[in-house]
Amino acid sequence: MANGTNNVPERLINFRVYNDSNDLLGIATVDLPEIAAMSDTVSGAGIAGEVESPVLGHFSSMTTTFTWRTIESSAMTLCQQKAHAVEIRGSQQVYDGTSGTYSTVPVRASMRIVPKTVSLGSFEPGSTTDTEQEFEVLYLKLFVNNKEMIEIDKYNYVAKFGTEDALVGVRSDLGLN
Repeated sequence: MANGTNNVPERLINFRVYNDSNDLLGIATVDLPEIAAMSDTVSGAGIAGEVESPVLGHFSSMTTTFTWRTIESSAMTLCQQKAHAVEIRGSQQVYDGTSGTYSTVPVRASMRIVPKTVSLGSFEPGSTTDTEQEFEVLYLKLFVNNKEMIEIDKYNYVAKFGTEDALVGVRSDLGLN
């Protein structure tokens, strides 16, 4: 796909959810985590008021939610109280306004997650159960068009956006490099 200015990213065509064994876990809707910097108010001499200052490379709790159409035995293994590696692989549609053609771009989110809650859903004849699982996200890596865009690893002091790791100096200061 050309990287011209007439390319319009239109939509996610479809995606699948896999575990660390590369097994399809089932059909789900996934709410990806929100990335919110931890912050603190700075005030005092030399500042005309207050500034809500983010803590370098530190983020609030990140959660992801999977809503399954039915109760899937493979997805229920994610209820075990341990870290699970999951990967969401998608295909995004892009329209090229110059040539009038469509192409696709891969998008992938790799996460290490720990279960927080599970709602088994409801039984109703002829309907989905809408089984829902919420997870704490310990690790997140996002790729768009096979290019690493985001990597957050809270336990290993990594906070990369593009090629810049906001915590490289912190790891050095702590003797972790």
